[in-house]
Amino acid sequence: QCHYSMKKAASFLGIGTENVYFIKTDERGKMIPEELEKQVQRARKEGSAPFLVCATAGTTVLGAFDPLDEIADICEKHGLWLHVDASWGGSALISRKHCRLLHGIHRADSVAWNPHKMLLAGIQCCALLVKDNSGLLKKCYSAKAAYLFQQDKFYDVSYDTGDKSIQCSRRPDAFKFWLMWKALGTTGLEERVNRALALARYLVEEIKKREGFQLLLEPEYANVCFWYIPPSLRKMEDGPEFWQKLHQVAPIIKERMMKKGSMMLGYQPHQGKVNFFRQVVISPHVSREDMDFLLDEIELLAKDL
Repeated sequence: QCHYSMKKAASFLGIGTENVYFIKTDERGKMIPEELEKQVQRARKEGSAPFLVCATAGTTVLGAFDPLDEIADICEKHGLWLHVDASWGGSALISRKHCRLLHGIHRADSVAWNPHKMLLAGIQCCALLVKDNSGLLKKCYSAKAAYLFQQDKFYDVSYDTGDKSIQCSRRPDAFKFWLMWKALGTTGLEERVNRALALARYLVEEIKKREGFQLLLEPEYANVCFWYIPPSLRKMEDGPEFWQKLHQVAPIIKERMMKKGSMMLGYQPHQGKVNFFRQVVISPHVSREDMDFLLDEIELLAKDL
């Protein structure tokens, strides 16, 4: 359930997508450490040389957090680099209430994080954090272009990010985040995370109260995944025909809400589950009334289905 960028990265780097070993997850979408161990052993038996494990903190669909401590134990045992894709879930670290979701992340060799997601920094704002402090990024990426990255400038040249990244002319994302942090403060950013997760919890409780709405699972983050079962299907027996019909419901509702101009709400199938809605709560401007409107609007648009 990792992000598709892992497969693309393997392709771009010349490793090849067939050399990416996917690890099974449990019913909540978390990587199963025992399955990771099996795949490491399998790779070695096949003559491959495993070197990187990518764990995910906040998966795209379910918002699942992999068990980082247990994964780190396996990586230490086999001498593997542990990368944590915390692009979505990394912002939970700022919340004293929710930072436990990322227990063990301090053991990672590298972490990817997107403050433009949960913290709403201006897109794009991406951070790559590495534990190595020996100038690893410069050793990997520097081309020592003398016409551009002169070492005898009057300021501290270690701040020249162009010689330490793939994209020389990339915008300085760190400045965006620094400015936002200065404006809101640590408490302001923490409140953003806490408010989003509190609203997600409110939405979950409202879904449980309403006829026709069914949760996929209890979320642990801001991803609220649910089905809407229209009136015509509510008395139908659970079976292949029921799920086939339910699969067609979300796309119809999505089309209607877009044509009406009332909402934008994502849906998708996922690992054998038919199309369901995925409401991801982020914005600090969203209210409980907006959550109520979301459910009311779905009911309104689907009452004839």
